[in-house]
Amino acid sequence: MSRRPFRIGRAKTGLGLFATKPIKKRTRIVRYIGRTIPNDVAERLENKGARYMYELNKKYTLDGSTRANVARYANHSCRPNSESLIYRGQVFIKSVRNIEAGDEITYHYGKDYYDAYIGKRKCKCVTCTLRRARERLASKKRQARRQRAAAKLRADKRKAASRRRKRA
Repeated sequence: MSRRPFRIGRAKTGLGLFATKPIKKRTRIVRYIGRTIPNDVAERLENKGARYMYELNKKYTLDGSTRANVARYANHSCRPNSESLIYRGQVFIKSVRNIEAGDEITYHYGKDYYDAYIGKRKCKCVTCTLRRARERLASKKRQARRQRAAAKLRADKRKAASRRRKRA
């Protein structure tokens, strides 16, 4: 059995990290590894479609595209169970609450990444999926209320017309 508390598995958004045993709060789960490159080089790579870039500071970015970087499989969530932590130039994924075995390990990628690549409509995390489902349900209810009101209005108009014909 693996000494790591996680495995790579199929998630809604592709591949993801899943806990294989309970992980306690404030535990460093995995290190995000890769070569350190200047930000201008990273920007050129991103423009060519490179992913898994992690900005360390104003000068350097970590290119985590290597297959050895298992941390790149931790997916985005708007209500994550972990966070990224930069410690002495290294990036770690650290739990912010207790994670049960079988739970997907997620963290928030940051506002800039979220706005540029994911967005409110494309986010597939549980929170956003439930929010969109509630919005669809509310929209259907509003539409049904409008249809009932329109049908009642048409029926009232028919009754009024019928009363006028009877009087005449």
